[in-house]
Amino acid sequence: MSTGLKLDNPAGLPYTDYEREFDFPAAAVFRAHADAELYRQWIGPRGLTTRVEELDCRSGGSFRFVQHGDDGVEHAFRGVFHTVRADEFILMTFEYAGFPDVVTLEFTRFEDLPGGRCRLTGRSVYPDLEARERYVAGGMESGMSEGYERLEELLAGGPAQRPAADG
Repeated sequence: MSTGLKLDNPAGLPYTDYEREFDFPAAAVFRAHADAELYRQWIGPRGLTTRVEELDCRSGGSFRFVQHGDDGVEHAFRGVFHTVRADEFILMTFEYAGFPDVVTLEFTRFEDLPGGRCRLTGRSVYPDLEARERYVAGGMESGMSEGYERLEELLAGGPAQRPAADG
């Protein structure tokens, strides 16, 4: 059975650890991170529409996506994939345009578990504690939690998000 997001923000340290189990194999969960059309359908909190402008999930590749809600405010994100091992591991940078000069280094591991399930674990390393606290205060935990719920729904064949945003 899938588990909810476990998030740990250690006191006084500029990183966040996270873990979530899925009722799907690591290859399926990895593919949903690497395929632009799938990624668009689950990334971020409910109520936002995502436009993926670039998603080249390979070592040396990059990404950029933009999200917006009914208020019309856009939130842009970008980064570079440093190391990608299909179905196993992603090491990348992550930058939110709303927090200029704050680039996180992130890794995500995809581990197969018995019964066709997987465990996703990762760490986001921030330039300093203040930067991490800005992300936490901005709703990082609820956004990640809802996104992973939507990913589970997507893999189960359910409705993960609204229809695609135009260009």
